[in-house]
Amino acid sequence: MNELFNHKFNTILIGVAFSPNLKNNIFEAMRMVDFFDSKLIIVHVGEKTQEKEEKIKELISGFSEDDEKVTIIWKQGDPVTVIIDTATQHKANLIMLGAIPREDFLKFYIGSIARKITRNAHCSVLLIIKPSEDLRPCNHIVVNGLKDKKTKQTIIDSFEVAQNLGAQKLTIIEEISHQEVKIVVEDDQSLLKDTLIKEQLAKKEDIRVQHILNDVPEDIKSGILIKTQSIFGKRGYSIGHYAKVVAADLLIMNAPDRTTFLDRIFVHDIEHILSELPTDVLIMR
Repeated sequence: MNELFNHKFNTILIGVAFSPNLKNNIFEAMRMVDFFDSKLIIVHVGEKTQEKEEKIKELISGFSEDDEKVTIIWKQGDPVTVIIDTATQHKANLIMLGAIPREDFLKFYIGSIARKITRNAHCSVLLIIKPSEDLRPCNHIVVNGLKDKKTKQTIIDSFEVAQNLGAQKLTIIEEISHQEVKIVVEDDQSLLKDTLIKEQLAKKEDIRVQHILNDVPEDIKSGILIKTQSIFGKRGYSIGHYAKVVAADLLIMNAPDRTTFLDRIFVHDIEHILSELPTDVLIMR
């Protein structure tokens, strides 16, 4: 098998709290296990009680009769450390985390614990804004196509995700900064020049992404409508806004590099996404 196709989520980990969303979070995780034919690790950071244990076993009982498919782990300690260490120890390929609704319930963000896990996990992270007891179809996936060494693998992995989730459409977004245009529009002549430069940049970006798409085997592209789209604006914010406007079911992004001192000064692209999630977001590693 081509080395590029080794990203299947064989082991999925979800951290759960005994909140009103417990049932929906576990149901979402169990469906992912079915989609990817994976094993599931359920982690509760806190005290183990008979009542809690019975509650979780009751929720997972309807999904699988294979006891080896689900492992329940109880640990006390710092939630970030426990989740990351457990995921590493069990070689998890995906960590699932829930978002927090703002007061108006129309906007969602990632809390400090989930944010730290997202930044520091060794594997992919799926952030869910509206966990549901019922199946939510995933029809349209938006993927970042920015010029980056990680992008080719992210796009290839996105097709595998799309096939497993039954997505019908995948849009690759090429974010282009306004700074690359370097034209101040003051009159018709400068407007024309601005338009021509944007067209040239968009064409250049589209050719780059098409080269990546040419390397994706036809079998994992089969049945999926593929679209490329150049957008101008602030990286991270622009793709999030696009995903929200087109009502995408999933946004897939490259994982950020490890946090450095400079990241605290210059906000990383991914921080725009985490501060206000436009839809479910998969950070791909």
